[in-house]
Amino acid sequence: MQVQDEQQRFVPSVAVSLAKVHIRPDGDNCAYEPFCLYDADEMVGFVMITYDASTDWCYWFNGFLIDHQYQGKGYGRAALAAIVDSVRNRFPKSRFVNLTVCPDNAGARHLYSQTGFEETGDVYDGEIVYKLTL
Repeated sequence: MQVQDEQQRFVPSVAVSLAKVHIRPDGDNCAYEPFCLYDADEMVGFVMITYDASTDWCYWFNGFLIDHQYQGKGYGRAALAAIVDSVRNRFPKSRFVNLTVCPDNAGARHLYSQTGFEETGDVYDGEIVYKLTL
């Protein structure tokens, strides 16, 4: 799984995302669940859901990417809808889904805005925080 060369600074590699499962940078209360995104037998992307199920607000998408070969074909939008549905169904008390995006990642910002995510006005580690109210 790899994004286009000019996008590499926007998203961690899958290996870095998977390392977080064991490193647990957000603390022991957070669970990290990696997901490969498929279309039939073809792996087209990756995302990690990080959450603290004892809250109604701490549900995050991390490391979301669509492989460069599959970008621009609707997989990002479809994947976001499926991931949101998964959080909504698995964690009915969750009120929000959150994510961060680099300020100059115009494509991702457009996708998130088009799928109902809104900027919160917060910045985390230099990235803009978006949230979707469930």
